[in-house]
Formats: sequence, structure tokens, C-alpha cells
Amino acid sequence: MTATTSPLLGPIHALLAEKGYEVSEPAPDTLTIREVESGVTARAVLQGDILFLSLVCTVAPKAAITPEIMASMLAAGNGISTSYFQLYDAGNGKLAVTLNNFCKLEDGGPEDEDEVLSCVHFLLVDVMTARKVLSGLSS
Repeated sequence: MTATTSPLLGPIHALLAEKGYEVSEPAPDTLTIREVESGVTARAVLQGDILFLSLVCTVAPKAAITPEIMASMLAAGNGISTSYFQLYDAGNGKLAVTLNNFCKLEDGGPEDEDEVLSCVHFLLVDVMTARKVLSGLSS
């Protein structure tokens, strides 16, 4: 079975590029989105009508992810209002701490454009707070 690209991906790519992001398509249904001024890079994957966005905040030894750090990542008042953390095994005894967001697309119209732009914007804003939350990690 050959991988195909969703017809929604092209318009999303064009929209983000038009708004000043550096955008590439490293794989089918996948975008790499780089905010030019900060250099922060997120990955977007389109699955059906859901656009999932993720960026790596840091990679740290598993032992550095203490109960205190986990509590701050999960705290309702940590200042991260629209995104959420996930942990992934990065190999060699390390974990990648990612910040994630998603949006549901409807028909590719103006509402979807607003949804995509908001989702990307909130993820990029939240990563600044996320880095403060994770500043206690010893790498």
C-alpha cells in the first residue's frame, strides 16, 4: 500500500507559508513548521480530519523526570492553557518531553484556516511557558 497525501495538506502548507512560517513536507501527510524568528519547529501530522501538532521541548535522562517535574507538567495552573505534554522514549535512557495540540478540520474553509492558525499559534506560545516549567530538569 502506497502512502498518499490528503488533499487538505496542500492548503494547510500554503496557508502557513503565507503567514510567514517555513514549511516543508518530510513525509506523506506530515508538515514541519518552523517559526522563523524564534527557530521553534513543530511537526504536524494529518490523520483523517484531525491535524496533530507536536514539538520537542527537551530531551532529558529518565531519572530527571521527577515526581515534582511531572506534577508541574500536569498542574492546572502551570500557565499552559491549550497544549499538553507527552513523554516518549528517546533511547539511551532518555525521554523526549513534547508539547502537543490538535485541531479538527471541517471542509477546508475559512473556519479551518482560523483553527489551524490558532492551533499553531497557541502551541508556539505555550512552548515558552513549557520551557519554564521544565527548567528544573537536569540534563
